[in-house]
Amino acid sequence: MHVLIADDHFIVREGLKQIIKKIDKLSVIDESNEGNETLSKIEVNKYDLVILDVSMPGLSGLDILKTLKDREDKVNILVLSMHPQEQYAIRAFNLGASGYLCKDSINEELEAAINKIAVGGKYISQAFAENIIFTKNGGPNKLLHENLSEREFQIICMIARGKTIKEIAGDLFISPKTVSSYRTRIMDKMNMKKNSELTLYAIKNNLIE
Repeated sequence: MHVLIADDHFIVREGLKQIIKKIDKLSVIDESNEGNETLSKIEVNKYDLVILDVSMPGLSGLDILKTLKDREDKVNILVLSMHPQEQYAIRAFNLGASGYLCKDSINEELEAAINKIAVGGKYISQAFAENIIFTKNGGPNKLLHENLSEREFQIICMIARGKTIKEIAGDLFISPKTVSSYRTRIMDKMNMKKNSELTLYAIKNNLIE
């Protein structure tokens, strides 16, 4: 297998390398600890599997997924994150991810996900599958950010991580004016007026680490 591990934590990358080598000793493993570098490597190389962290310096995992989807690039991606599955998994799947697991998943589940996704399959944990079945989508407890579009959600997370409008525009290859329009729309949908309110909301709801 040719695998890319994209995570800004050295210990996580080392642990994943051990799991992958256990599955296939001949695997070629590339590494990245930053989002822009990750996207560049995906564009240049043909990977059997990309293990992608949600939160990294530069582009986030969801930013990368959105870019690949917009370009209609097909990549086998397992999203691995500290965030609970309910917060990000559905969005990750909508953006083309092949699987989503929390970093505290046991090794056996990681191995199963890697084996399945590397050959073009999809992986969803049993716990998350049950959650989708038994949770009424759009019910009275629906959170504010669940009403946002994929691009709006992408931008609220970037704002919450402290990025300026100019930085967001550069990362997403859109104009600052367009980012400002999205920000206004987000504020209206969430009934907020300041970036600090968005940031506090994002922290409270585990949207950023």
